[in-house]
Amino acid sequence: MNYLALDIGSSSIKGTVWDLDRLAMTASIIRIPCPEPITDLPARHFELDPLAIADATGQVIEALVEQVGEIAGIVSCNQMAGVVLTDTKGNPLSNYLSWRDQRVLEPFRQSDQTYYEAIQERLTPARSAQLGHECKLGSAASLLFWLNENNRLTTNTTPLMLGDFIAMHLAGAPPHTEFTNALGALHLETGDWHHDAFDALELPKLEWPSLCDSYGPVGNITMAGKSIPWHPSVGDHQCALAGTLLQPNELSINASTGSQVSLLSSEYAAGDYQVRPYFDQQYLNTLTHLPAGRSLNVLVDLLGELARSQGITLSDPWPYILQAAGEANLDLKANLTFFAGPLGERGSIENISVDNLTIGSLFQSAFTNMADNYQICADRLAPEQPWQTLVLSGGLIQRSELLRELITARLPGPQRLCPTEEETLTGLLAIALVASGRAEDLSVATKIVADSQV
Repeated sequence: MNYLALDIGSSSIKGTVWDLDRLAMTASIIRIPCPEPITDLPARHFELDPLAIADATGQVIEALVEQVGEIAGIVSCNQMAGVVLTDTKGNPLSNYLSWRDQRVLEPFRQSDQTYYEAIQERLTPARSAQLGHECKLGSAASLLFWLNENNRLTTNTTPLMLGDFIAMHLAGAPPHTEFTNALGALHLETGDWHHDAFDALELPKLEWPSLCDSYGPVGNITMAGKSIPWHPSVGDHQCALAGTLLQPNELSINASTGSQVSLLSSEYAAGDYQVRPYFDQQYLNTLTHLPAGRSLNVLVDLLGELARSQGITLSDPWPYILQAAGEANLDLKANLTFFAGPLGERGSIENISVDNLTIGSLFQSAFTNMADNYQICADRLAPEQPWQTLVLSGGLIQRSELLRELITARLPGPQRLCPTEEETLTGLLAIALVASGRAEDLSVATKIVADSQV
């Protein structure tokens, strides 16, 4: 039995086909670049054409069906947050306002306050906690507040997540949102849309989509004359963690372009962290937007500026960086919080001397700062350490032995390294096992996948 898996991401739309009998890919991974953002927008605005994204997704599906032929179902994950407005038939009334959009940092009503500050004031700490502390800059609720204040939001409008719009456009699905995809708008205590928060933001009465579970089909797409069930799109963060085969009592640390520390919980409990819905009525206590590859690239770009000024392009600086960092003697101190996140928004490089300002020392101190950050976040999520195994994943962790050693020195105990960088596609394999009836729930499915890799 073949299931087609789609990852509708920020940089690319990629997919493959999983044979659920052999637990192996039966098609090569196909990637199409995500359409470019709309140009000539005001600063901080980040929008994409949702129809162009849907068309690119359709191209990936067509190419995979051509490779494999028979497909029993389609599962997918998508970039989270953001919003696209539609009418009740799924016709777009707006572009896709991406999670990268930061327009709510603009001044609110010609005051010293920003839209974001006004949003937090109206929500109150209690409502913010019920939303999992996820009503952030590019969340659907934040963007809807801005749209309403700028007279660009009306009643009888349906706000959709990107994957839900694509399901309506390609598979004729009714308006729906799967729970892990309802980021920053779900009342975590009731399991429904947080209508009280919407009222506090003075949003008009919108046609919010129905909430659905992760596995049942929501529509059908016709390919090569055959109707293929389409299952609801899930959040890419949760899907990637499923792809690490995360189990209860495991602490997950992922480091690639961005970075997160996460811990599963069977019960909702607010704290000094984010809470996201997970699969099978579980919750994910997490801290996201931690410094990782994006911040490291700031240092790489600085070091390559002189070469670029002379028309020289470095082929790949990372082998030398990783070697030099592993051989350096730490004396320099770096703080990688160059971008806003839970640990700050201003970075630094300290304790510079004539002897220690080298590429090796700089990146060793950067990796040390990352490891220190993970220890801080682990203490926030689990101050009494109710986790038993450390799960390390992400391209940066897999490539850097030094970073792994620094992390495990601070968080000792049993550990395992995720064997693949394709966590989302592996997570979709686990979801497909449940959607097809091969597994009772995701916990069982991830154990099946894990056993197949032994």
